[in-house]
Amino acid sequence: MACGNKVLISLLGLILVSLSPHIHGKLSPRYYCSSCPEALPIVKQVVIEAIKNDTRMGASLLRLHFHDCFVNGCDGSVLLDDNATFIGEKTAIPNNGSVRGFDVVDKIKAKLEAACPGVVSCADILAIAARDSVVYLGGPTWVVRLGRRDSVTANRTAANIFIPSPQLNLTGLTASFAVQGLSFNNMVSLSGAHTIGFSRCVSFRPHIYNDTDIDELFASFLRKKCPVRGNDDVLQGLDFQTPLYFDNDYYKNLLVKKGLLHSDQELYNSNAADHLVKRYVSKPYSFFKDFSKGIIRMGNIRPLTGSQGEVRLNCRKAN
Repeated sequence: MACGNKVLISLLGLILVSLSPHIHGKLSPRYYCSSCPEALPIVKQVVIEAIKNDTRMGASLLRLHFHDCFVNGCDGSVLLDDNATFIGEKTAIPNNGSVRGFDVVDKIKAKLEAACPGVVSCADILAIAARDSVVYLGGPTWVVRLGRRDSVTANRTAANIFIPSPQLNLTGLTASFAVQGLSFNNMVSLSGAHTIGFSRCVSFRPHIYNDTDIDELFASFLRKKCPVRGNDDVLQGLDFQTPLYFDNDYYKNLLVKKGLLHSDQELYNSNAADHLVKRYVSKPYSFFKDFSKGIIRMGNIRPLTGSQGEVRLNCRKAN
């Protein structure tokens, strides 16, 4: 649709600008319409094939976009491998052993390079793939603004600082999103990304052993899978009901104290976020609308544009 009806896209663009007052640079949903008109269909095709092959992959691609944007903006830095001049972000504490989907990005990039060499950035691939993953898994769609360029370096230290920890309380979560220019409402709605995907035992262990704001039967069930020591990599759905379908069950779980992570349950713990959680439970379309607004805004955090950065030929290394 982005390269179709120009009038419709212009109207959508005006709406998106009004929703995203902190947008930097000049991004446009029509950015590749002339230079690589097959860009969006290529990304969509590979994403769908990847999810069909590995049902977890949709959540993994969405997470890559999040973890990219929270570190120096949406510049594809999370994709860079270590080299002689820097240690990449892949081994940062929030990413090490858990971020995945790099092979899918490689496949998308290879197909794009064959169709239109040196045109589509890796940062834009992440933004498009996140949207296509959510839509394929039953979630909302949104118009992705494009034209980001890729960084030539990564920042492992920043990844350790700015990617939100699963142990944060509500104040910490709010501050973590605010430093990125994201609002309290953005934080609560974007946390709903945890309606898909899985978490490792090492991340939810503190919540099931140390916290009291958790259903005891749920905690007991999880302790059988995740002992005090060992089984660090055992997986559990972030939404224990439908971890492979994008819906509002994540928020329903919070109402009955079945959030998997400490940071999840913090959204419904007799605090300022409670009313939003209740709204998203009773009005799933409200969640979808707010999630779409939030991820559009997140996708426009400090993009490199114009002559900044580069368009990598290989997403794993600078040109």
